[in-house]
Amino acid sequence: MLKLHEIIRQFILSLIDWVYPVFQKIMPLKTFRYAACGGANTFLDILLFFISYNYILHKEIIEIAGLSISPHIASFIISFCVTFPIGFYLSRYVVFQETNVPKATQLMKYFFVVFGCIILNYIFLKLFVDYFGWFPTLAKIVTTFFVVIFSYTSQKNFTFKTADSTPRSN
Repeated sequence: MLKLHEIIRQFILSLIDWVYPVFQKIMPLKTFRYAACGGANTFLDILLFFISYNYILHKEIIEIAGLSISPHIASFIISFCVTFPIGFYLSRYVVFQETNVPKATQLMKYFFVVFGCIILNYIFLKLFVDYFGWFPTLAKIVTTFFVVIFSYTSQKNFTFKTADSTPRSN
C-alpha cells in the first residue's frame, strides 16, 4: 500500500510540477500546488454536487429519520464525503509535504478548518438559494469562491504550519 501511495503522490507532483513553469513568475511553487490540488478537488466537488442534485436526488427533499434535508444541502453532504479525504491527502502529501507535525494532529486540525468550511458552505448556500433564489449550482460556485479563501489561509497558517512557527513560502 505504501508503494501505491508513493506512486500516486509522485505522479501528481510530477504532473503539477510539469505545468508550474508557466506560472512560476506569478506564484511560488507551494501556492501553485495548493491551487492545482485545490482546484481539481473543487472541480470534483462542484461536479459531484451537480450530479447529486440533478441526477441522484432529482432535486427532491430527502427525509431521514423525520428530518427534511433540502436537495442542495444533501448534495453538498454527498460531495463533501468524497472530497474531504481527497483534500486531506492532497494537502498533506502533495502541497504541505515538508511537515513535521503528526498525521493525527494534522487530521484533527484539517477537520476543524473543514468544519468551518462546512458552516460557511451551509450559510452561503442557504442565503443564495433560499433567500436570493439563485440556481443551486451557481450558488455552489459562488460559495466556493469565499470558502477557498478561508480554507487556503487556514490550512497554510494553522493546519499545515510547520513547527518552526513560520509558514514556508516554497
